[in-house]
Amino acid sequence: MTPTPQQPTPNDQQTVPDDQPTAPEADARALDCKLRKRLGHFTLDLSLRVPGSGVTALFGQSGSGKTSLLRLIAGLDRPDDGRVQLGERKLTDVSRRLHVPAHRRGLGVVFQEARLFPHYRVRGNLTYGMPASARGRFDGLVNLLGIEPLLDRLPGTLSGGEARRVAIGRALLTAPRLLLMDEPLTGLDGERKQELLRYIVRLTREIDIPVVYVSHDPAEIVAVADHLALIDSGRLVAHGALDDLMMRLDLTDRLGGFDAATRLQASVVDHDDHYALTRVMLDDGQPLKIPRVAQPPGSAVSLRIGVRDVALAREMPRGTSYRNGVSARIEAIARSTQSPSINEVRLSVGRQRLRARLTREACDDLQLAEGDRVIALIRSVAFDPRT
Repeated sequence: MTPTPQQPTPNDQQTVPDDQPTAPEADARALDCKLRKRLGHFTLDLSLRVPGSGVTALFGQSGSGKTSLLRLIAGLDRPDDGRVQLGERKLTDVSRRLHVPAHRRGLGVVFQEARLFPHYRVRGNLTYGMPASARGRFDGLVNLLGIEPLLDRLPGTLSGGEARRVAIGRALLTAPRLLLMDEPLTGLDGERKQELLRYIVRLTREIDIPVVYVSHDPAEIVAVADHLALIDSGRLVAHGALDDLMMRLDLTDRLGGFDAATRLQASVVDHDDHYALTRVMLDDGQPLKIPRVAQPPGSAVSLRIGVRDVALAREMPRGTSYRNGVSARIEAIARSTQSPSINEVRLSVGRQRLRARLTREACDDLQLAEGDRVIALIRSVAFDPRT
């Protein structure tokens, strides 16, 4: 648990019965929780399993229960009923009156505020609570987070983004089994937010522990997350791989922005220096030309494509500004619940999926139907920071 200026009291430490391991076949790093707690005008009541790897994002409107769930997992609050289990270790079990205090859970927590010790320099903040086993990771983590030049500075001299990078480093140097991040980009301006987001994306690809990431920003989650838990008024609406949920037309209203883009995975083939373009290849061998990226040939890239940047045609048109056209099959067409003039279209491109948003008139004029082969014309391809 990341240390904070408020340390647990002796009474907190006396509330822990002996832990008993559960079934040995349990995923040693997965988080399982089934929790119920009254929160003002609604009750948080949900079951959630977080995979033992990757980033699971908790998304929902403000006040939906995301941070409350995170605090229950961290042990900062207690549920009215339920349990929290990390791998084989139970951290909370109301039926057994078991509550492992926050500082003994082996979790790293990064809050919206950095909560650094003001009288310690950055190096002291990083090493506070660091076990001997983590010393060998210090230099690598400091380099990964870009905080080596900050080691001799006091927290009061740091920018908001720098302070949060230090807080992330401190959390990870406690050698946690799970990292919890509560809106780490909140309050930062555009440039600093994007800089910290790039660091977080690099970090989550490097560390070998599961991460639970709370945010209300769809673009932020698309850049960071592998899995998504959609929460509304304390209930789990949907949970699964982020790319799968982004393709669910029945969740368009609930997703609140995730449906605005989809992702395709590709690999770099070569670069066109004259036009500042990069040619990439999808998994089925279809090429795309995209704005130049710095990755060398063979590198994997994740392409973020706006649903309004995809048009459909029966064949590749001539005399058009569209540079990319890929063969696709229509999997589903559904009328938008947000606008009566719009259809949501889900496409398969090789083993991947793509979404488009067209007028109903255009769909009728082209006589589009599920199962049809079409050309997906991609006007512009934007990149999320995982590239």
